[in-house]
Amino acid sequence: MSQNHKVALTTLGCKLNFSETSTISRQFEDVGYSVVKFDQFSDIYVINTCSVTENADKQFKSYVSKALKLNPDAFLIAIGCYAQLKPEELANVNGVDLVLGSKEKFKILDYLNDLKKNNKGSIHSCEIKETDFYKSSYSIGERTRSFLKVQDGCDYKCTYCTIPLARGISRSDKLENIVNAAKSISSSGIKEIVLTGVNIGDYGKGEFGNKNHENTFLDLVSALDKVEGISRIRISSIEPNLLSNEIIDFVSTSNKFVPHFHIPLQSGSDPVLKLMKRRYLSKLYKNRIDHIKKVIPNACIGADVIVGFPGESEEDFLKTYNFIKILDLSYLHVFTYSERDNTEAINFKNIVSKNIRSKRSKLLRSLSVQLKRKFYKSQLGNTKDVLFETENRNGFIYGFSNNYVRIKTAWRKSLADQIVSFDLEDIDNDGLVIGKSTELKTIV
Repeated sequence: MSQNHKVALTTLGCKLNFSETSTISRQFEDVGYSVVKFDQFSDIYVINTCSVTENADKQFKSYVSKALKLNPDAFLIAIGCYAQLKPEELANVNGVDLVLGSKEKFKILDYLNDLKKNNKGSIHSCEIKETDFYKSSYSIGERTRSFLKVQDGCDYKCTYCTIPLARGISRSDKLENIVNAAKSISSSGIKEIVLTGVNIGDYGKGEFGNKNHENTFLDLVSALDKVEGISRIRISSIEPNLLSNEIIDFVSTSNKFVPHFHIPLQSGSDPVLKLMKRRYLSKLYKNRIDHIKKVIPNACIGADVIVGFPGESEEDFLKTYNFIKILDLSYLHVFTYSERDNTEAINFKNIVSKNIRSKRSKLLRSLSVQLKRKFYKSQLGNTKDVLFETENRNGFIYGFSNNYVRIKTAWRKSLADQIVSFDLEDIDNDGLVIGKSTELKTIV
């Protein structure tokens, strides 16, 4: 088949998905395809799907509709977690031509011998137990930061989660491969790497079910800390039971790893945590937060919380709300529980009504705004190094400090994709800190 075709890719969901989309994009480029933006005319549109929320189906159909408006004859491909979990459902969406599961998505080029439209999407999806191999992935060129995949899959059996069904067993890349990927990212001029995976603290498990831990997550961060040319490395979401004090202490003394942690809580009620089959209770979680603040006082700490889980009483919710208030957290990601097929929780009794779920979600989102504002206020008067993005947004440019304070200042092209020292002066109405530059910091 002629390779003089255009392909557009888009990502729904997490940073891990984004790293894999970027890697697949490079596969297309390597054989001569022209990669264009998803809002442009293209011969092929690839949608990397997510399965975490109940809106996954609506999001997918929306992107299919956008693609067909741009080119009614385009060849549409669904890949990713939702494609693995519900391939038939996606194949039946009008306009979809090909659905690839977790094993097949990295072989996408093998399925493109014919780009003729189909009446129904063709499905190529393996049994999830076959997804026991590891595919190295990282993003490059699309954003200021690079997302570097270090781990995939999950061996945990949380009762609400479909990720093990969509991505398979926990497995990791070799330490040498990750370090080499970080060096490649560094050579491209990118200044910040975000480590990503499904359960990155579980790093060390090899391919094909090999449970021998050749390296630990602490070994990984220690090795990456020595990679030259990268100014910042950020740890994405990590389970509290896998975030050891040794890792926290290492970050506290590192010049590269930034003082920002995202640690899933899900509930502050121990009975609910047990129903969820989480691998910690509230005491351990509090100990982790306390230790971070002890050794890194300016650290930003975010948390995931699920509201409306089956069996969550009003008392359980208030425990969660009050527990969060006594923790020194900086922001929340609030998720309203949604029933997911083939999970244990879908058969639980004591279902929480949707209007109560919505009410609890609003209360925690409001609390998150308060937490973020309190954290931002605590940073005023400090000087921070800010990595700016590249867009001019209505006369302003935005960026993040190393401890994840969102900074807004007047647009200057010289700031784009640079790390600049900024005095944190005031908080804007939209919750951003207004900064004043002090000096341009030279990046080695």
